[in-house]
Amino acid sequence: MSLTIEVAGHALALLPERAALLVEEGRLLVADAHFGKAQAFRSLGVPVPAGTTVQNLHTLTMLINRTGARSITFLGDLLHARHGRGDATLAAVAAWRQTHRDVPMTLVRGNHDSHAGDPPPDWQIEVVDEPLSTTGDGVLALCHHPAPLPGRYVIAGHIHPAALVGRRIGSLRLPCFHFSAAVGVLPAFGAFTGSHTVRPGPEDRVFVVVEDEIRCLPGRPA
Repeated sequence: MSLTIEVAGHALALLPERAALLVEEGRLLVADAHFGKAQAFRSLGVPVPAGTTVQNLHTLTMLINRTGARSITFLGDLLHARHGRGDATLAAVAAWRQTHRDVPMTLVRGNHDSHAGDPPPDWQIEVVDEPLSTTGDGVLALCHHPAPLPGRYVIAGHIHPAALVGRRIGSLRLPCFHFSAAVGVLPAFGAFTGSHTVRPGPEDRVFVVVEDEIRCLPGRPA
């Protein structure tokens, strides 16, 4: 179940699949997919599960169909590393892209993209540097790094935010959406990524992902 909030005067639907939708534009926002991360670890001899890229692609297809998204913007770190550019990973994403060839896609370069390189041409993903302005009033700036910009509201990724829920003993650490006065950070979309526990300010809004729901963190502004 999604939860729609207002961010800088714009409706933003928070999705339990750890993505968000700019409602007016029909633009799906996806941060930190890290395609090929498991492959990169396996190439270095680390035994990790296979199939995470296919799982992520299946989730993206489900989101496109469910939300009716008209475009997708990846907020950095689409590919994890050069070691993750295996044939199977590249072929899986290329086939998925062909299935959704009518959906415009853009990548705002992140720090991992600088090392992994831009996506292959057959993925047909436009690549830009941050910030990327949305349509309309131009107040929203789509970035990878969650750094404030004067006169803009930044929506970013990069830090893979998570929040502690419950008492210190027996508390849960859950992926979250974190919105401060000037910057909103989306959780990592990738199925094989770590997380960083955020320390929100008193007026910050925090929404946690609880299975298939989005919930406001208890005690936080809604």
